[in-house]
Amino acid sequence: MQPDPSFAEHVLSIVETIPPGRVMTYGDVAASLGSRAARVVGQVMAYYGADVPWWRVIRASGHPPMGHEHIALEHYRAESTPLIGVGSDSGYRVDLRVARWRP
Repeated sequence: MQPDPSFAEHVLSIVETIPPGRVMTYGDVAASLGSRAARVVGQVMAYYGADVPWWRVIRASGHPPMGHEHIALEHYRAESTPLIGVGSDSGYRVDLRVARWRP
């Protein structure tokens, strides 16, 4: 089942405002819309997120979107997004303490 088009439009408009080098979690995006629907934000990004800076919306752990870690890393490096554990066996994550953005 696809997310409500109105909610999807609002999610994408928030994502478009995230500055380079900064990130929001799925929950952050939902909260900025007065919602607790972090999973629905994830669905919106999966269905409609290709035309917005999708790599700037991450999991609460600081990890990039699942299945897109390699290409997201290229974007993070290009934008100088603060990262933790690049090159480690357990994978990298975004330093949320530094990179988290709130509109």
